[in-house]
Amino acid sequence: MIHEHPLAYTLALEGLALLRSFTGEVREADRAFVDARIAEVRRLLDDESLADAAVDVHRLNTVEGYRVWSATYDGPNAAFDYDEPLIAEILDGLPTGTALDAACGTGRLSALLAGRGHRVIGVDSSPDMLARARERVPDGAFHHGDLHRLPVADDAVDLVTCSLALTHVADLRPVMAEFARVLRPGGHLVISDMHPEWVGRGAIPPLRRPDGQPGRLSGYRHLTGDYLRAALPVGLQVRRCEEPVERPGGEGERVEARDRPEQERPRERLTELGPWEVWPWCLFDLVPEAAAVANAGVPALIVWHFQLTA
Repeated sequence: MIHEHPLAYTLALEGLALLRSFTGEVREADRAFVDARIAEVRRLLDDESLADAAVDVHRLNTVEGYRVWSATYDGPNAAFDYDEPLIAEILDGLPTGTALDAACGTGRLSALLAGRGHRVIGVDSSPDMLARARERVPDGAFHHGDLHRLPVADDAVDLVTCSLALTHVADLRPVMAEFARVLRPGGHLVISDMHPEWVGRGAIPPLRRPDGQPGRLSGYRHLTGDYLRAALPVGLQVRRCEEPVERPGGEGERVEARDRPEQERPRERLTELGPWEVWPWCLFDLVPEAAAVANAGVPALIVWHFQLTA
């Protein structure tokens, strides 16, 4: 069970904003900004509407969670806008062959693979997601299975894709070993996943259970080094790593408020707490200035391209 308290979350945003102002990472975080944050913290602590608004949330496994989410998973889903262009670019540079879409979901990447001439095998633990994948890619071979025990022979595929699934895995090492097992020497692995910064900010899908109780899919925060520590010992070598984020300027530049994309700029402050189904996103609007600084320039996803040693 997770105890989700909106006051705790908004105070955390204030703390992140104050920390980034302390380090000088954001230019507009001057004394007036800091004073405003401290004053806002006092206001939040006195806000009775937040004091008793906590929600106890069930952790859902992928089978239970995706049974609920399968009907609406394909859209709108902003994560697709971040990973699909990068994944498509990587796939366009690879030869066609037999491709495994691991944790294939509704067949989003399976369709990309089939459209590029690959013979597609899909594996997922959710029967509901598999049913939709079979409809989307009728020529694919889709199987019920787990990332820890893929129903695929050794050295059977030229390419493995895995999108937005490893966040739900507690330990990356056995899964990376499975990817290496099914790949032929010289084969490729393309992964996208929620960025650890956003996992740490609570970007785990909220879902209502059939009984109406709130739940979230189980999520784990994997640091960049965790992927490497799992991949390198089994012969997977890094070919590319991207952390897509909508932000101005180049790497290492500090962000100014006037340069931030519209969706990252401070919005009108809300005075009422939004429904749990849109937490934590609506909580940003309770403290828009703090949220804008706390979240500025934070990557949405991490995208990897590995190749198995020949």
